Amino acid sequence: MGKIIAIANQKGGVGKTTTTVNLAASLGVLEKKVLLIDADPQANATSGLGIDVESVEYGTYQLLEHTKNAKEAIISTDSPNLDLIPAHIDLVAIEIELVDKDQREYMMKKAISDLRDSYDYILIDCAPSLGLLTLNALTAADSVIIPIQCEYFALEGLGKLLNTIKSVQKIHNANLDIEGMLLTMYDSRLRLSNQVVEEVRKHFVDMVFDTIIQRNVRLSEAPSYGESIIKYDASSKGATNYLNLAHEVVKKNKEIA
Repeated sequence: MGKIIAIANQKGGVGKTTTTVNLAASLGVLEKKVLLIDADPQANATSGLGIDVESVEYGTYQLLEHTKNAKEAIISTDSPNLDLIPAHIDLVAIEIELVDKDQREYMMKKAISDLRDSYDYILIDCAPSLGLLTLNALTAADSVIIPIQCEYFALEGLGKLLNTIKSVQKIHNANLDIEGMLLTMYDSRLRLSNQVVEEVRKHFVDMVFDTIIQRNVRLSEAPSYGESIIKYDASSKGATNYLNLAHEVVKKNKEIA
């Protein structure tokens, strides 16, 4: 049975979508069957995998509205073993439309429950907020990966996210685990980057992945070509980092199993 992992942080610009796309592609290269669900109205994960957002007919919006079933919304990508449920700007409206619905936090969980047996991993790219979309993702997920950038405001807002996760555990999803905290945008030349790594490891110890995602020009360029870093430049530092992360995720889940 597949594992559902949400990638979440309400702060923007922490490498959340970059992580979702490249971890998904890396797991695919490791011959795991992967589904990426784009649950961010900005639809960057969709365009980052080379899909024209304007051409999206069915996606996460229809999934949450339950006007289409999940299998109808799935499209294949150029990355090996990687499928996608795309997003479109119309996803912005979903928060308002779900507000007065019964069990509004469970819409995604219900919609994707039949997909577990078809995939090894289902990754959900969350919006940079703690609204209903992110709440749906956390309620549907088995675990959450939290990207934390190695910069001055790294820990700002992290407490708020951890409190949200605790609330979801208490009210909606008692089985939700933290898969790990992922340090991103690391620059070894900067003292500040090293201080953030030290601080996060000191506070959260085993909850932090061993893999650190380093700042890498090729990693920044890849989305503009609609490609994962694995496809864009498999020999780059960014590709190595994300393949290491994929190995770490697979190993961790083997040990749990």
